[in-house]
Order: sequence, then structure tokens, then C-alpha cells
Amino acid sequence: MKAAILRSVGSPLSIEDVAISKPGPREVLIRTAATGVCHSDLHFYEGSYPTRLPTILGHESAGVVEAVGSEVRSVQPGDHVVTCLSAFCGHCDHCVSGHISRCVSPETQRAKTDEPRLGDSAAPMTQFLHLSAFAEQMLIHENACVRIRPDMPLDRAALLGCAVITGYGAITYTAQVRPGESVAVIGCGGIGLCAINAAALAGAGRIIAIDRIAEKEDLARRFGATDFIDASDGQAVARIIEMTRGGVDHAIEAIGLAKTAEDAFTMLRRGGTATIVGMIPVGQKVSLNGYEFLVEKSLKGSNMGSNRFPVDIPRLVDFYMAGRLRLDELISRRIGLHQIEEAFAEMKGGNIARSVITFA
Repeated sequence: MKAAILRSVGSPLSIEDVAISKPGPREVLIRTAATGVCHSDLHFYEGSYPTRLPTILGHESAGVVEAVGSEVRSVQPGDHVVTCLSAFCGHCDHCVSGHISRCVSPETQRAKTDEPRLGDSAAPMTQFLHLSAFAEQMLIHENACVRIRPDMPLDRAALLGCAVITGYGAITYTAQVRPGESVAVIGCGGIGLCAINAAALAGAGRIIAIDRIAEKEDLARRFGATDFIDASDGQAVARIIEMTRGGVDHAIEAIGLAKTAEDAFTMLRRGGTATIVGMIPVGQKVSLNGYEFLVEKSLKGSNMGSNRFPVDIPRLVDFYMAGRLRLDELISRRIGLHQIEEAFAEMKGGNIARSVITFA
């Protein structure tokens, strides 16, 4: 199969032929239909987060099941599926208490003594975040994908596996936004826009989008924002506090910087909660004024939106098919695998929401 390989940090991805194994007892072989290019991929590409090399990046995808292992019961060949990087074992403390996104069980990976899923024994390749989706095929644990209805377009379904589930889950599960509450979303990229959409679905009373690119206002409002703040002048926090008369109930940080995480906490009203969704680079520290905890402000992290993806993704599909979830507007352009470097460059410019790789 063809795949985009990262061999060294910061170097261009190379499109190469890669060997892929056959499904083990609980594994699923998927023909990739579409993969979103996410900012998280860029973090690993640039070395902000470490991973073993060589590897095939990509983690936001959808496709069609080609073959399954002998013990797989959840999907069968021909099924349309969405993948999710938060593969789960189903029986550890995190899983049985309803927090499958926290599962780190080695059971979802192949043992080191087995044949690798990607590459061969002489030249094995690291599987990225249980998936490695910048490739024509994926071989994954069955608990890293979920079946969806076949009438759902797969290029839009791919977005559900990261951007949408992360933004939706951050609002619904991590922050637990209630009807009528105020929400500020810092960053109007893919995940930020999905958080705005989810806040609207949750019945938030006021949804304030914040971004340094003023041209994103129209898009943010289409996703459900009631207000927009151009943060390029550095006065976003002061303007939030002024326009809300004291701060917001919830602030969602969807960029991944220490400074914007600090801003999220500062713009809260008494008793408010800041939820950090963005991936703050390794080594960056967040500094807060300790006295603000005396007014019961909270700061929390969110991993993949604290999701329950086997339940959430089919529901999100239904939301889209009913016209309640904005996915068409989230796709800025559709590209081929060979254009992935262009997608990274455009993402760094901040002017697009999502590029989606489509496979013929």
C-alpha cells in the first residue's frame, strides 16, 4: 500500500510502498476512504511531541472494512467505519468506570514478539496513535473503530474521529456545558469550530469565538457563535470580562499554547471552568494567579473530549444527517496523499479549517 512516512522530525514526508500485515484475532483491516489533516499531526511532524520513527502519521479517518480477525464481533467486511485514536481494552479501571479515552492498555497493540502491523520484521514501522491513517489501508484493533450507517459520506465521516469528537466531547463531557451558560472558545480551527457547534447543540446562551484572524468571524457564526472577538490586539480577556460583566461560565482553549490556557482561566467568572483541549508543547508551563482559586475557578484537561466514541460517533452521524452538525463547512479542501506537505503549510498559516485527503 502507499503511505506517507515520517523518517525524521521536520523532514518532508515520503510517499512509499509499505507492507501491511493480515488481521490478528481482534484486528480489522480497513481500506481508507478519507483522512483529515489535523494540527496534532503537525505537532509530531515538527517534534513538539515525541514519537518513535519511522512512522506513518494520520489519525482522523474513515473507510470500509476489508477483512476481520477470528474474534472480531463488532464489524464485518463491507461495513463503513470511523476510526478513533483512543482505542480501549474494555476492562481496565478507566474503561469500566466510563472513561475509555484514558485507557492505555497494551492489549490494543501487537506484542513486540509478534509480526509488526506495518513494515516487516527486518524494518518495522511504528503505528501512530493506534491508526497511522496517512495510508491506503489501516490494520487496527477492533476497539479503535466503530460502524456507521452506510449513507453517511465518508469524507465528512472522517472528521468525526478527531476534530468533531474532541470538540463535542469537551463541551458535553469534560466541561458539561448546561443550557443558558456562556462559553468562550479560543481558536477557530477545526476543533474550535466543532466546540462552537457543540456548545450550540448543548443550548449555551452565549457563545463567544476568539481568534487572531478576523476573517474567521463568518465561519464561526455559521457554526453557532453569537459573538466574535479579534484577538490580534491582545485584549481578548479584557473584552470578554467587559462584555459579559465579569467573565464566562466556560472557556475552551483549542489552540495549544500556555498563554492561551492562562487567558482561558483569567476570563472566567466566579465558579467558572477552563477546559484545555489544545496540545500545549512539551516543556511549556502554565502560570496562574493562585488567589483566583479562592473564587472557585477550575482548570481541567480534556483528552479527545473525554469521549465514548462507540456511542458518540453514530449519534454524531445522525446529527449531521439531520442537518444539526456542520461538517461540509469544516472541509476547506480535498487533496491527494501527495499534497500533504501543502496541507501542513496551509494549516500553519491558520487560514483554513481542515484539509481532507481522499483516496480513490
